[in-house]
Amino acid sequence: MSHIPTREEAFELLKKHTKSESLIRHGLAVEAVMRFYAKKNNEDAEKWGIIGLVHDLDWDQYPEEHCKKTRKILESENWPEEYIRAVESHAWLTCTEVEPQTILEKTLYAVDELTGLVTTTALIRPSKSVLDVKVKSVQKNWKNKRFAAGVDRTVIARGAEMLNIEIPDLILGCIEGMQKIADDLGLKGNIS
Repeated sequence: MSHIPTREEAFELLKKHTKSESLIRHGLAVEAVMRFYAKKNNEDAEKWGIIGLVHDLDWDQYPEEHCKKTRKILESENWPEEYIRAVESHAWLTCTEVEPQTILEKTLYAVDELTGLVTTTALIRPSKSVLDVKVKSVQKNWKNKRFAAGVDRTVIARGAEMLNIEIPDLILGCIEGMQKIADDLGLKGNIS
């Protein structure tokens, strides 16, 4: 029988396999947004958050084997197949062939890249804070392909379509989720 991980266990596992502070913060951002959307959809926020937290578990050490190493790590920790599959599905068509099926998987797929766009939008603001980021600012930056060039907008758009949600609404949820942990993300900035 598989082991249902606690949030503490998941965070320890992330820190064990990820040395990059920005990748740890990315995991925290995705966790916060997943929790936000889980609550919005009356789903298990703890499960959604844990999966969001570890979704890039192998990226720091094994970027060429992204998701493949995570599967091995999570299997060795006796994590449920549902959690492992969800993590694999976030990299559909880029690193895996695991298509997002559940609302959890579709949400993770949609918000992963979007957190990067919101983070970069916050960092260019005079306040350097996610607390005053507006949807229209993120949308404006979305159109500039050189801005946060590593963010794959087609993945976000495909995820929004899977969820049957408008992109501005997806952005708003992402911002609101990240605002809840702005300090942990280093995005509280200089708003008093």
